[in-house]
Amino acid sequence: MVGNSNGVYGCRSASKLLEILNVRMVGAGERVVVLSHGFGTDQSAWKNVLPYFRRDYRIVLYDLACAGSVNPDHFEFSRYTTLDAYVDDLLAILDALGVERCFFVGHSFSTMIGILAAIRRPELFLKLILIGASPRFLNDDEYHGGFERGEFDEVFAAMESNYEAWVHGFAPLAVGADVPAAVREFSRTLFNMRPDISLFVSRTVFNSDLRGVLGFVTAPCVIIQTAKDVSVPLSVAFYLKDHLGGRATVELLPVEGHLPHLSAPAALVHVLRRALAPSGE
Repeated sequence: MVGNSNGVYGCRSASKLLEILNVRMVGAGERVVVLSHGFGTDQSAWKNVLPYFRRDYRIVLYDLACAGSVNPDHFEFSRYTTLDAYVDDLLAILDALGVERCFFVGHSFSTMIGILAAIRRPELFLKLILIGASPRFLNDDEYHGGFERGEFDEVFAAMESNYEAWVHGFAPLAVGADVPAAVREFSRTLFNMRPDISLFVSRTVFNSDLRGVLGFVTAPCVIIQTAKDVSVPLSVAFYLKDHLGGRATVELLPVEGHLPHLSAPAALVHVLRRALAPSGE
């Protein structure tokens, strides 16, 4: 059996997994690119990027189990207490589709999933392309992740007390740039999430710490970071570059915000094309 009982896959059939997580494979070409969205969005977040790559790549799109586009009845809190269950789902999808090698493009939360998947199954991944990545959001004595514990506690309290108000405040901060359409889109997908699932996943993500395993990544990595990101300090991108085990490069986008695929897709596409080019393998 592909996968294990720690993900939404569990004992379900492969076809059921693909249905639950709205898995699609689109495009042409021999090389496979996986697009994995971040917290608060779903696969629709890639809609402004996707057209530029459909001609030359087969593209795998799916929704994380926590996404608002997935039936919340399939989200089992006891399973998704760590990132490992999301890794199980990703690997089970790739096996079900018969993917033997791929490029992985992950945003935010999904960059952690991609890192862990590449450690577990290194033969699957030609390259990791990590957008807005962070191995640890909390500061400690020798690491600047961007947040203190008290700041997280305030965020969680705000989400719990008035989710709608929190979304209205958080979405424009995360988007960063003055792009109202991107704010509306991010707000829409945040509102699609059931508030208790959103809070639970936020706690899981913000309490995760991948710093100790970065050295086990052997795949080459491209770290894409915007000039100003309220969620991820610029120093984190270079921390990743210095600690990932494979060859790693940092690509700086001259735009603001944590969601460049929504707010500045043209700038992101330019960097993605370079990262996916055969000469960059």
